[in-house]
Amino acid sequence: MADVSINATVRDEFGKGSARRLRREERVPAVIYGHGAEPVHVALPSYDMMMALKTPNVLINLDIEGKKQLVIPKAVQREAIRQFLVHVDLLVVKKGEKVQVEVPIHIEGELAPGQNLIEHVYNTLPVEAEATHIPESVTVSVEGMDVGDQVLAKDIALPGNTTLAIEGDETVISVLAAQAEEPSAEGEEGEGEEGEGEEGAASAE
Repeated sequence: MADVSINATVRDEFGKGSARRLRREERVPAVIYGHGAEPVHVALPSYDMMMALKTPNVLINLDIEGKKQLVIPKAVQREAIRQFLVHVDLLVVKKGEKVQVEVPIHIEGELAPGQNLIEHVYNTLPVEAEATHIPESVTVSVEGMDVGDQVLAKDIALPGNTTLAIEGDETVISVLAAQAEEPSAEGEEGEGEEGEGEEGAASAE
């Protein structure tokens, strides 16, 4: 998996005012936790963090004012409209330990001919993997699947040292029949009005 290096600074000011000042300085507030240690509040370069988050479950080598720390993102808060970073939670990890994460599901293949739809019961797959070897995604083939077919969690091939964090019989993807569109109420009313108009014209004649 990809890993990046980011410099961080310890912050000792909190609250909305402090967070706004950080964002004006193109930095984002974050908290580091895990392994029973006290949480550490830091500020990160916004651009570097946004680029790092383009990779799911990215492994980050933090340099916190000279102290090295290995972390992965666990929760990311973004502004609703402009989507800039508001706050990030980072989990401390160590080489060799396993962590529970959610991995994106990549769909490939074509469904059987017909008006069929794929229902994503899970958009990401919960797995347990080594912190330094988290898969970026898992691939699911829907080639030839028809209405009523399903992909269960246990059917998905996982890389070595990665195991499911949900029951194997959980449905991840299913195939549904597309619903036929019903005529709109406005269309029906319009047709009735047009018919009435014709009858009225005939009476007038």
